[in-house]
Amino acid sequence: MTAKKDKTINKENAKTGETLFKDKVIQLSHGDGGIKTNELINDLILKYLGNKILNKLEDSAVLDGYTDNCKIAFTTDSFVVNPIFFPGGDIGKLSICGTINDLVTTGCTPAALSLSFIIEESFPISDFKEILSSIKKVLNETGLSIVTGDTKVVEKGSVDKIYINTSGLGFIPDNLEISPYNIKPGDAILINGGIGEHGAAIISSRKGFDFKTSIVSDCSPLSSLIKDITSVSGKIHALRDATRGGLASILVELAKSSGTNINIYENSIPVKKEVKGICEFLGLDPLYIANEGKMVVFVDKNDADIVLDVMKKNKYGKDSCIIGEVTGKSSKTQKDSGNVTLITKIGTKRILDLAFAEQLPRIC
Repeated sequence: MTAKKDKTINKENAKTGETLFKDKVIQLSHGDGGIKTNELINDLILKYLGNKILNKLEDSAVLDGYTDNCKIAFTTDSFVVNPIFFPGGDIGKLSICGTINDLVTTGCTPAALSLSFIIEESFPISDFKEILSSIKKVLNETGLSIVTGDTKVVEKGSVDKIYINTSGLGFIPDNLEISPYNIKPGDAILINGGIGEHGAAIISSRKGFDFKTSIVSDCSPLSSLIKDITSVSGKIHALRDATRGGLASILVELAKSSGTNINIYENSIPVKKEVKGICEFLGLDPLYIANEGKMVVFVDKNDADIVLDVMKKNKYGKDSCIIGEVTGKSSKTQKDSGNVTLITKIGTKRILDLAFAEQLPRIC
């Protein structure tokens, strides 16, 4: 591109207020949930498609005014995990669990799901049957149904084996409002178990790695867990499943969207020994490794103990714990001003931020 054309584009962007997206091509890091993902979404996608609902960037959109006495939760997701079969699950189980978990971050009761496949020709029918069986098991457990979908088959080499797209619909009582914007100083921060297990399971099963480990993905549907905690407390302020970018990235996102400062404590964050070992060997940080069955809960500190107790009684929350708190509102006035501070085991402080480079591509 010539300098003259560059000046023209910059002049046009100055007139429209549009931020010029700097990268010339899409990179893997644009999909990792870190800084590059943030730039892709905020500086490009939202400039063309943004609106008051989409701009909130929540896991599920909340639609009001369509039904009496309740709101609608709506979400969609695509899954390209590699490998498609991994310890603790496969792309089929992952797709349904991921969509359910995005839905219930609103506190909704999931109602129905869509399911679409893009399949490479020559894909083994035996593998497809195994994927369908995994999907069916999650549906049976949660009582949900696939009500619509689509299937496309493309030429060999056009996709990597199989990709899945899902959408989900749920209903939220009018008196229930769970959103990152409701996070308040003094809130306790809880999580329902150890972090980094999904990402560790994925990398241990990839070609070229030969880790002798018992670690399995935490991939699981968390609708029963969320139903349990919302039934005992009306002071759940925010929920977020810690998927791409891991625990650190979603806490940073929540701090910035709510304009609050957060402290989390390294001694309180559960990480299995096997996960630590894999991360140390590869130079990875468990705080930034993906999960597929971990929900972060922000709740009024006065209800923290009762919520923690009911979480521990759920099969997906036996190792639940309190990992931190919201210390206050950010002193800065500009947008996206909240901070997350990790209090380390030796008492030092480390400011967490979004990751700049891809740690582990195609984990979901």
